[in-house]
Amino acid sequence: MGEAIDRGEPGSGVRAMTAVQWVREFAPSTRAGGARAVVEVAAAFAKPVNEPVRVAVQSGRLPVRSAAVVVTEADRLRPVLAAGAEPHVLAGLVDMAVEHGPRGCRMVRPALLARYGRDGQLQVEQDVARRFVALSGPADDGSGISEYRLVLDTEGRAVLEAALGPLSAPRPVEGERDLRSCDQRRGEALVALVRRAVAAGQGVGPVAKAQLVVTVDWASLASGVRGAGVTVGGADAGTLIAPETVRRLACDASVLPVVLGSAGEVLDQGRAARLFTTAQTRRLWLRDGGCTFPGCSVPAQWADAHHLVHWADFGVTDVGNAALLCGRHHTVVHSRRLAGQVVAGLGEGGGGERVEWDLTLGSYDQLLARRAAQEPA
Repeated sequence: MGEAIDRGEPGSGVRAMTAVQWVREFAPSTRAGGARAVVEVAAAFAKPVNEPVRVAVQSGRLPVRSAAVVVTEADRLRPVLAAGAEPHVLAGLVDMAVEHGPRGCRMVRPALLARYGRDGQLQVEQDVARRFVALSGPADDGSGISEYRLVLDTEGRAVLEAALGPLSAPRPVEGERDLRSCDQRRGEALVALVRRAVAAGQGVGPVAKAQLVVTVDWASLASGVRGAGVTVGGADAGTLIAPETVRRLACDASVLPVVLGSAGEVLDQGRAARLFTTAQTRRLWLRDGGCTFPGCSVPAQWADAHHLVHWADFGVTDVGNAALLCGRHHTVVHSRRLAGQVVAGLGEGGGGERVEWDLTLGSYDQLLARRAAQEPA
């Protein structure tokens, strides 16, 4: 195909054809599919950057269809890679495509970004994905069956799968198999979760918001720009979660962050006890009255307790180091690295203290620098 393109064969002669038509004409086995992939790969091989892919294809190691996906994914990744990372990424894509085919090649993108992407690139992509989270209204055809369409980002999927897992497992009755389909069990588990949430009423229920275990190396947790946390133990194990998202989840969800050293040794295995207690949360309800972000009116019952000095930065789980934030502003505070402090004054809840936010981009990093300068050597 490459030689034919160089000679101008597809467009010549009495029957001028496109390159894809030319392949189908002279390679009848591609008429059922695959002709376009042959053309795309042949054109890609004209670029020196794709030499490793050409070698893998011509050696018989990599099928043409998988090679087309490798080239496409490499083109998508190239603009967001750190300097010098491209050869390693291309080799990783080829190895993944050889081992797991086109789908595996597409699925490895988060891992490659975590290791070889520009600083913060994985976090940026996962933050963008949050904008597409949506739940449609019910579509009812009159038969009593309603259909919803749910779209989640990486974080939402990990939390939902962790919560659904124990409730959607098959449950035999008196030795008889559970004949419900997997989809039916998951649907009923979701309804059960909603019922539990509704039954909790206005109180702070003892059930954790999410049962999720995430391993993360200390360098990723400390920097928040490179690397990723990895979910373990659940049905969605292996999902990569960007480091700043791990820091945010660790504020007010039963995420057990297992912090690892450079050799994989466990430095700290987080405990749910780091979370704010029911009594502390109710005190925050009284003090803050609701989300403390300027201009937000979300009530206290819908807000999370946020560590003003993050748990990952050794912030204490104390009311004096806490503020209520709604889900949206909790994300904003972490993504923009905003600092807040408890100051004297009449709060929304009528108490003698309130939370004051510095909305300067990166103000939290400035706070950490000031704290570090005050610590004894």
